[in-house]
Amino acid sequence: MSKNEADNSNNTNKSNEFFYHEIPSQKNIALVAHDNRKKDLIDWVKTHQGTLKNHTLSGTGTTGSLLTEATGLEIKCFASGPLGGDQQIGAEISYGNIDLLIFFWDPLAAQPHDPDVKALLRLSVLFNVPTACNRSSADFLIAAEHFHKSYTKRVVNYAAKKPKPPV
Repeated sequence: MSKNEADNSNNTNKSNEFFYHEIPSQKNIALVAHDNRKKDLIDWVKTHQGTLKNHTLSGTGTTGSLLTEATGLEIKCFASGPLGGDQQIGAEISYGNIDLLIFFWDPLAAQPHDPDVKALLRLSVLFNVPTACNRSSADFLIAAEHFHKSYTKRVVNYAAKKPKPPV
């Protein structure tokens, strides 16, 4: 979608309500998985290795290391999730350096770093980053037309929104 198409879909960009970010055809993809989901993510990456090798990959420390070991793919490793890796990836999202987040999180296990997990998912929504939280959604993302070409995403400009005064 071009910037003009995005503007025309909702008439105009009133008061800088949105900003636009170009996602290139070669994506920056963050790969994250909780312990009980690492095997599933490794299997998914192996299945799509031929496609993923054409993109820039990063991940939390343990997940990234396991993926590199299992696939031979080059993956930039941040710290382990509980040691700040989720926060590091969240920061990269806020800088516009992550185009896609594949995060196989475990909905049945409490994590010692649950606030970091919630913050990472919040940032992916805040910055309109396509996010897959399970194998099916990851399959849909990688098969999507926009996965293989550049795309201009529209992001709500929360900094331009003025809070309403209390009543």
